Amino acid sequence: MSEILNYIEGNKKETQRLIGLEYEQLQQLIQNAERLHHEKQAVLESKKVRIISGGGGRKPKLSIAEQIILTLVYLRHMTTFQLLGIQFAVSESTANDTFNYWLPTLRELLPSSLLEQVKKNAADHEIVKEVLTEYELIVDSYEQVRERPGDKDEQEKYFSGKKSNHTFKSQMIIMPDGRDIVDVVAGEPGPISDITLFRANRDNFDPKQSFKGDLGYLGEDLIDTPIKKPKNKELTTDQKKSNKEFSSKRIFVEHRIRSVKIFRVVQDRFRLNPKKYAEVIMTICGLVRLRIRALILPLEISAMS
Repeated sequence: MSEILNYIEGNKKETQRLIGLEYEQLQQLIQNAERLHHEKQAVLESKKVRIISGGGGRKPKLSIAEQIILTLVYLRHMTTFQLLGIQFAVSESTANDTFNYWLPTLRELLPSSLLEQVKKNAADHEIVKEVLTEYELIVDSYEQVRERPGDKDEQEKYFSGKKSNHTFKSQMIIMPDGRDIVDVVAGEPGPISDITLFRANRDNFDPKQSFKGDLGYLGEDLIDTPIKKPKNKELTTDQKKSNKEFSSKRIFVEHRIRSVKIFRVVQDRFRLNPKKYAEVIMTICGLVRLRIRALILPLEISAMS
């Protein structure tokens, strides 16, 4: 048993600080990820032409629980794979391979948003879209610095004057009280404007759906925005009061983005292959939905070993 898994077992209340989930939620995730892993392995085995008997070959150094925790530790703390390998007593390449195996498995297991969760069932999807029109959803976006692209055209495409760096932009739409993530768009070029990004994806919602956003969405009829300060003038006392009340209702999206950014891989410069960016962000949004109990996974009580 690795030192980190041993520490979690002995300090269950520290699990959320270490990997971003409570101990019971980690159990749920491990059990469901293990089930999905075995299902995939069974499919692969059925297609193999075997040279050695089933169950042969080199055994993995880490248990499935340890492999999943390794993946979560990387997302939470964004350490190097070299240091991650030292922490789990495996090689740097094994740590890297483990992360790259389990990331898509977790992505498949954890729908990043309410709309993604119901999209496989057309009837449920339409019902949810209709129910959502009863709420004024909150929309916001954020940029994250990425490694400088090697291609000149890509450099221009991703260079954000606002951040003076090359960035990805992601958009999040949440329920009015922040109790669930309704929709996520991740990995768009940083320079794209908030309103352009919203308009490119608004077909995900019912035409009657209303939203609340900041001044970056000014000019979009579907989005209620605060009062903009007139040029060379000041807002009236009533207008300032109105904007303050508006901000108090919109703040929930800032809180939800912050809960995504507790995972350092979203907060710091993105060092992984840029093609993985959307997959990483969507996986973390799924983890956040599990953390805030908007997403519930089946649970069978068992030890993590």
